[in-house]
Amino acid sequence: MGERKVEWEGKYIRVVREGTWEYVERCGGVHAVVILAKHDGKVVLVEQYRVPLGRQCIELPAGLVGDEDPDAGVEDTAIKELEEETGFTAERIEVLGEFFSSPGMVGEGFTLVRAHELTRIGDGGGNEHEDIVVHFVPRSEIADFVSRKRAEGCAIDVKMLLLLADGLLG
Repeated sequence: MGERKVEWEGKYIRVVREGTWEYVERCGGVHAVVILAKHDGKVVLVEQYRVPLGRQCIELPAGLVGDEDPDAGVEDTAIKELEEETGFTAERIEVLGEFFSSPGMVGEGFTLVRAHELTRIGDGGGNEHEDIVVHFVPRSEIADFVSRKRAEGCAIDVKMLLLLADGLLG
């Protein structure tokens, strides 16, 4: 490709150039974990304001591995974020694999996990810097829920395609 050069670096992200290719990556080796969770037959989703989009966004619960504790692992972070965002804890976290959401532009990937044996321990809603709304949506109603939220002006995270794929494939 070419020589790797950091063009700009902020607190959380940096812009990198390799040859003629430009992309963005997170600073400090931080990466994300995304959580598939079901409770009483309903998928646990979150809605929160996303500054880059300028609006609310429907997403799977997620968080950054290593942003607060550099020694944190994927499973521990998944449980912490699930508790913080949704009010649920999980007995077990199953790692499903690593994925990349926009590999032509962003170097960030995420580890997808499934949370098993959920127990409600709180209200969720995020930390003091977040205002997260928790949604419980039956699997069969995901497409209608997404359409309704989109009509309300919400953005839809690309990872929601995991739940919409059956309907999209026909």
